[in-house]
Amino acid sequence: MNNIFDSIPADLSSEVFEDLVSSDKVKIERIISKGHTSPDFGWYDQEQSEWVIVIAGSAVIGFDDKPSVTLKAGDYLNITAHQKHKVAWTDPDVETIWLAVHY
Repeated sequence: MNNIFDSIPADLSSEVFEDLVSSDKVKIERIISKGHTSPDFGWYDQEQSEWVIVIAGSAVIGFDDKPSVTLKAGDYLNITAHQKHKVAWTDPDVETIWLAVHY
């Protein structure tokens, strides 16, 4: 038995990406952020769609062609393939735990 809140590193100087399940068509990952954002240059432009839910904490996702979206615990969002986006903000005071499904 595993738990999404287990094994959170004490050192979060870097954002944590952990594959939980992976196949040829789907990848489910846990992401742990604490004040992390996407790099200043460019946008994520992914080949697959991505469904994300914030399990704990909060974040802001920015888009190149529509308003930013603020996510708090329990909020989820579907980002279609090639929708340019970036993480504009995550809470610097608490861990933001994401579950991301790439499909």
